[in-house]
Amino acid sequence: MAKAPSTVNGWDGSGNVWFKIGQTGATFSGGAMNWPSSGLTSVSIKIPSSLRAGEYLLRVEHIALHSASSVGGSQHYISCAQLKVTGGGSGNPSPLLAFPGAYSPQDPGILINIYYPVPTSYTPPGGNVWQG
Repeated sequence: MAKAPSTVNGWDGSGNVWFKIGQTGATFSGGAMNWPSSGLTSVSIKIPSSLRAGEYLLRVEHIALHSASSVGGSQHYISCAQLKVTGGGSGNPSPLLAFPGAYSPQDPGILINIYYPVPTSYTPPGGNVWQG
């Protein structure tokens, strides 16, 4: 998410203004890497109650890793929405990131061979989730 300086109309979200409120990583069982979001048609997320009131951009991203064993092979599917938070708190989200620039093509969550050897861990890119 990114808080607009005033209104989201005409604001492009430039700079270190983006923070993460959720993520879904991989799970590992029986020597296999699995994705809890696989096959879902929708995902719900709770906006932290301590988030300050105001207008925000919400960025949702799915990273396809089936070709991510070489630099430039990951595929990023992004969608954004405009939100108005009311009755918010006094929290200060962090870390703040910029798009583009938050990811490197060599980040372990972007450059990864998911086939062999099967990974035993996965680190989603983009910093830590702000808990509020």
